[in-house]
Amino acid sequence: MQRFTALHELAHNLFRMIFGFAFFVHGAQKLFGWFGSDPVVLASEFGIAGVIEFTAGLLILVGFQTSWAAFIASGEMAVAYFWKHAAREGFELFHWQNRGELVMLFCFAFLLLATIGSGTYSVDALLARREPRD
Repeated sequence: MQRFTALHELAHNLFRMIFGFAFFVHGAQKLFGWFGSDPVVLASEFGIAGVIEFTAGLLILVGFQTSWAAFIASGEMAVAYFWKHAAREGFELFHWQNRGELVMLFCFAFLLLATIGSGTYSVDALLARREPRD
């Protein structure tokens, strides 16, 4: 497995960027009707979700405050899973029953990013390099 360690940073950053962009797109669909969707009412549960998805997705995409943004995004997806997916028609806990695969994947991808951070190709890393050292 040593031959793949050279690709670790590239894979880490691509993972962050792809999941951040996908989340950003979901938020943009809800808020602005971009990408073939109708906008939702801002003062609704979907509007609040759109604000979180748009903002956190953009922050994760560029790698600014990634751990906090990913932690909040992961929490939103956990709430969405149990509130909207598992509670469908009774209580269908498993993702193959409740169509919650995407929500579950977002939840755990963001939980991973919350723990490992933004990576080397990010605003966080750029700011860390510019800080004066003692």
